[in-house]
Amino acid sequence: MAKITKEDALNYHAGKRPGKIEVVPTKPYFTQTDLSLAYSPGVAEPCLEIQKNPQDAYKYTDKGNLVAVISNGTAVLGLGDIGALSGKPVMEGKGLLFKIYGGIDVFDIEVDEKDPAKFVEAVKAIAPTFGGINLEDIKAPECFEIERRLKAELDIPVMHDDQHGTAIISGAGLLNALEVNGKNIADVKVVVNGAGAAAISCARLYISLGVNPKNIVMLDSKGVISTQREGLTPEKVEFATERTDIHTLAEALEGADVFLGLSKGNILSKDMVRSMANDPIVFALANPVPEITYEEAMESRPDVLMSTGRSDYPNQINNVIGFPYIFRGALDTASTAINEEMKLAAVHAIADLAKKPVPEIVGKVYHDAKLSFGRDYFIPKPVDPRLLTEVSAAVAKAAIESGVARKVITDWDAYKENLLEFMGRESKLTQQMYDMARRNPQRVVFAEGTHPSMMKAAIKAKDEGICHPILLGNDERIEKLAKELGLSLDGVEVVNLRHDREASRRERFAHILTQKRQREGYTFEEANDKMFERNYFGMMMVETGDADACITGLYTKYSNTIKVAKEVIGLQEGYSHFGTMHILNSKKGTYFVADTLINRSHDVESLLDIARLSEKTVRFFNHKPVIAMTSYSNFGSDKGGSAGRVHEAVEILQERYPEWDIDGEMQVNMAIDNELRDRKYPFSRLKGKEVNTLIFPCLNAANSTYKMLQALTSDVEIIGPIQMGLNKPVHFIDFESSVEDIVNVTAVSVIDAMVNKAK
Repeated sequence: MAKITKEDALNYHAGKRPGKIEVVPTKPYFTQTDLSLAYSPGVAEPCLEIQKNPQDAYKYTDKGNLVAVISNGTAVLGLGDIGALSGKPVMEGKGLLFKIYGGIDVFDIEVDEKDPAKFVEAVKAIAPTFGGINLEDIKAPECFEIERRLKAELDIPVMHDDQHGTAIISGAGLLNALEVNGKNIADVKVVVNGAGAAAISCARLYISLGVNPKNIVMLDSKGVISTQREGLTPEKVEFATERTDIHTLAEALEGADVFLGLSKGNILSKDMVRSMANDPIVFALANPVPEITYEEAMESRPDVLMSTGRSDYPNQINNVIGFPYIFRGALDTASTAINEEMKLAAVHAIADLAKKPVPEIVGKVYHDAKLSFGRDYFIPKPVDPRLLTEVSAAVAKAAIESGVARKVITDWDAYKENLLEFMGRESKLTQQMYDMARRNPQRVVFAEGTHPSMMKAAIKAKDEGICHPILLGNDERIEKLAKELGLSLDGVEVVNLRHDREASRRERFAHILTQKRQREGYTFEEANDKMFERNYFGMMMVETGDADACITGLYTKYSNTIKVAKEVIGLQEGYSHFGTMHILNSKKGTYFVADTLINRSHDVESLLDIARLSEKTVRFFNHKPVIAMTSYSNFGSDKGGSAGRVHEAVEILQERYPEWDIDGEMQVNMAIDNELRDRKYPFSRLKGKEVNTLIFPCLNAANSTYKMLQALTSDVEIIGPIQMGLNKPVHFIDFESSVEDIVNVTAVSVIDAMVNKAK
């Protein structure tokens, strides 16, 4: 996990524009007519309709996709009672997570009021604005009363995520951990260390799942909560044990099956874990330091099933697995509440997802092996793209079946498809790639280490935890540049490929390259000279295993880079060409565009190779390819030139791969507008399908398309170029690439390297 400094955190939140969220118009506003519709006089019509039928607010406003994240700042993260205003960065952060994972709009509301009754009245007064309310960072026991009253007095979903989020995720983990160790939930003995909001909610939910209340022992800072103690809150009374033989955590854990820690770090010893029953379940959820570290728990006994709240260990219990999708399902059914049935539905949906085959893009990033249900994987990963559809749909179904839904969904396949389409750019493929890459960071060579953008990107990628960077270049120059830029080279390997200390490695690389290309006229002397060039040296590091991936292109012409890559890395077996792809994330959907950089023009054979590589690459990114081979003509209207070559390539591909969704040649507008295409050309193999992969007849067309979109709008997120067809991960950028672009390509190269190792 990247180390976060105070300066980094403050600079991130300040930036060019302070804060983390903004309000963006969703309707046209360019003309006088647009403005007249948006405000006066046009706005009067929806106002009158809502006056007649209040539920029409879901039809004419953003109410149905708007959640309030509300706090009084009395229990902020690990900071405690810091006040409403001081907690605002946290509430904005929660809003950001709602948006990027669930596509939900958020206003963060900081209420400067500690009195529960007054707080409730303030929230009730603003509630008509929202489709749901997420209570956040409110201390116990006041949080229980606040949530209880708001749920009773409002007709929209209300959930205190600090309570229920942890309960839902850990509840799913508990069900699956018990399935792994073969124990009956009705028989297990549970020790809960902590008696705050999350602990109380977890214990209540565990009882709903089948735990016997008499088998729960809860502790607070004073020890075991028993019926003999006085001055207990009503919530603690609910879990007071009648046992008189236990007073401490060590005594409570003897023979216990489950430990749930929601307290503080380093209070659970190895001996305590050893005293538990066979195959014990340990959920050490204190953050950032758990009650016992993962390593210590594993050392204490080999049969422990372990979860923490940390992302760098297996079975992370992370609330982001739940709350965006719970509210998504509640909002999409215009529910009046988030009830127990909906929470239990989320528990079972999350638990069930861990038992299903893991998508390749998620599974192959963990230790280069496919994840499968068991001791080290009984909770889905936060990056699993299926959480959006599976958990949201389960919650929505429960809302309908339990009678709190005001909107009924009948076509669940269409609902899931609409969710994915609705998310569009907001699904943040880059976020998923970063999350996956940091699970198993690889050694990435940055060939142009003396370029400021390359250096900044390498260090940012290291700080993000997605790679172990290696900068190629003059070490003195790199150190000087880093000092000028105010960058730290800690954790960054610097290799001066021209230094005498690299002579033996240059010689070794030269011998390997000579042997590989000796039938192409290579001599050792020529190969040795080439090892003084950054691209040859960097790519040979990848070829020989001294590094896992290489990033290059800021200084070098593509023609030279392509030549070196073919000589050193070589093409994948079965292909005569390689290419690049850019991913375009838009609110309309995700599009894969090829070939954007490598092949200036295409003959039929190169089109076949690019199509095959694109089909494989799109599947790698967990999308089902629907491919349009584009040109300036449609389906044979012009059979000359490039259009004719595309037409011929399509015929061959359709014959070889009858199961593919591919057709052409067609104009780009026909590819994107499926209604127009289906009406004009109903015979197309793509009838009724949304194209997501565009293959262009030449470099000029593909490159110009993504460059134009990049220049015209900020609403399209562009990732790439992504290399397709080389034997090992060598990825290209260009002189216009920003630091962010390079980091994105680095994440792709890391995932590429992990998949390459897993083959």
